Amino acid sequence: MQRYTVQAGIWVQVIKKKITKRYFPYLCTMNKTVTSCLDVEIDRLTHSIESVITGESFPTEVIPLVKTDLPQITKKNGWKFNWKSEFGLSNREVFKLIIVENSDVIQGIISFSVEMGFIEMHLIETAPHNFGKNKMYYGVPSNLTAFACKRSFEHGFDGYVAFTAKTALIEHYKNILGAVLIGGQRMMLETPQARNLVNMYFNN
Repeated sequence: MQRYTVQAGIWVQVIKKKITKRYFPYLCTMNKTVTSCLDVEIDRLTHSIESVITGESFPTEVIPLVKTDLPQITKKNGWKFNWKSEFGLSNREVFKLIIVENSDVIQGIISFSVEMGFIEMHLIETAPHNFGKNKMYYGVPSNLTAFACKRSFEHGFDGYVAFTAKTALIEHYKNILGAVLIGGQRMMLETPQARNLVNMYFNN
């Protein structure tokens, strides 16, 4: 199989699995249809989520967001994105991160879609209590990113996950996640990086 990547506007052929020349141009240009850029900072790579104060780790689960969750994830309650609107889109899968022993409190949310040969991440948001100087837990965004990678493997996409990054965070995603820039603001996690994240968060 072959994959094509963009460097300075030139198509460069690279030997890879799964992302064929049939799908890769779509992956590179999909940012034209994406309404938002991923702008969440990956605060720390952990093995779950960790208490900022004690360093203690807590077992977590990533489960589907349900309609009854919507009243608590509003802008009035400190959330940045319109999750009610995102939840209502037929082509999106929206999941929430919870601590197993405290399942009523949402720690973060991710929205993604299943595309042709890869998972497209649209939005990731940490809960207001996990944002800023007074955050309670580290590791929420990386946990949710790992889940997107896990879903990619489950769909037979070899872990490929793509997203459109906020310009100021492109180098951050390269350095922290190992994501590669594939053209413009488009970035991608490939198999090795995706596997590392899945092993870190879902090794059980």
